[in-house]
Amino acid sequence: MKFLCAIALAALAPLARAQVFEVTSPLGTKFYSLADDKGVVPAAQRELAAHPDSAEAFLKLSQAHAAVWEEREAVSACTRGLLALGDNADLLIERGHRELPMREFARARADLTRAAQLNPRKMDAYYHLGLAHYFLGEFDAAADAFRHAVELAPNDDERINSTNWLYASLRRAGRPQDAAKAAAAISPEMKNTAPHTLHYLNLVRFFQGRMTEAQIVPPEPPRDGSDTEAELRFDTVAYGVGNWHLYNGDAAKAREYFRKVAQGKVWITWGFIGAERELAKGR
Repeated sequence: MKFLCAIALAALAPLARAQVFEVTSPLGTKFYSLADDKGVVPAAQRELAAHPDSAEAFLKLSQAHAAVWEEREAVSACTRGLLALGDNADLLIERGHRELPMREFARARADLTRAAQLNPRKMDAYYHLGLAHYFLGEFDAAADAFRHAVELAPNDDERINSTNWLYASLRRAGRPQDAAKAAAAISPEMKNTAPHTLHYLNLVRFFQGRMTEAQIVPPEPPRDGSDTEAELRFDTVAYGVGNWHLYNGDAAKAREYFRKVAQGKVWITWGFIGAERELAKGR
């Protein structure tokens, strides 16, 4: 799911020992993968060896790498698939998705743009393209992509997730009236189904003025990596609220939230990446 930012549900467990170096953040922090204690990568490798002409097998290998935060290796798996099979919208979406945690936003933008050209009905292409534009500071383009994602959303959960980012993109683009209109499309009666979507729904309710900051911000989790799910929950909401303070003119409050997010261990989530980007700009 989008909220998990490439973290498979199976990986939502206490952090294992650091394994492979993946990327250095704009703040100078080195990030590493998790241990593959469950053997998800070897299992996916065996499946690909048995089905070397299967796009699905390449996708599963990429997702297996991503489940243990091996984002560099996930990108490589998609590249191998594209070289073997040619242009494929699903492989391009997957590669663009995994390039985002690698902080390779321009490459992700190119892959996801191509994926949307190949299959303009792919919601995930537009959702992740929106993120690529957003992290590059291209907020109008991000809003256009997220609007497509909202329109193509197959259910309320996806509509809520995309609306959160559509609102943020429009506000960062200096279009508050358009942002308010986008948020208003999430009616008071609309409910989430997937548990993680509740946090995005609460953010939208906050943007609408229906919930307060104190009501939606979760308790700050321990920063020793012992509860990655709690970090996900906090970082997603804290970034959204910090971002709200930023475009409402309280940069100090925004940075306070961003610093708390960047103290965490879950370096592959959208909230973490967004907070890190803002802190790097202020250096």
